[in-house]
Amino acid sequence: MSKKVHLNVAFTINEGKFDAFQKTAQAMVEGTDKEKGTLTYHFYINADRKRGRLIETYQDAAALDAHFKSHVVQQLVPKLLESTTLTGFEIYGDPSAELRKTLADMKAEIYPFLRGINR
Repeated sequence: MSKKVHLNVAFTINEGKFDAFQKTAQAMVEGTDKEKGTLTYHFYINADRKRGRLIETYQDAAALDAHFKSHVVQQLVPKLLESTTLTGFEIYGDPSAELRKTLADMKAEIYPFLRGINR
């Protein structure tokens, strides 16, 4: 069984807000880089710079819980939402029961782990 938890966050960048988005995204990457248990944290944008994804992987539910309590989520995500609009939020894995409540409020769709391999 995999303990890793993956997030796929879809968003659109609000008109005229690309520079603000980039600045906040950079701060989020820098902050998350300091968090133990974060395995990947990647922003992607499409060619016209209007839609993007944030792909995250945490070593386990505890690392994801710590991330949600961090400065990045508590202070920078609200700032990111000033320049973007959330269009989708998917969780792959098994977040904690406490975090499931928060994720439900955010309308995240959770896909618990079924089976697979990790290398």
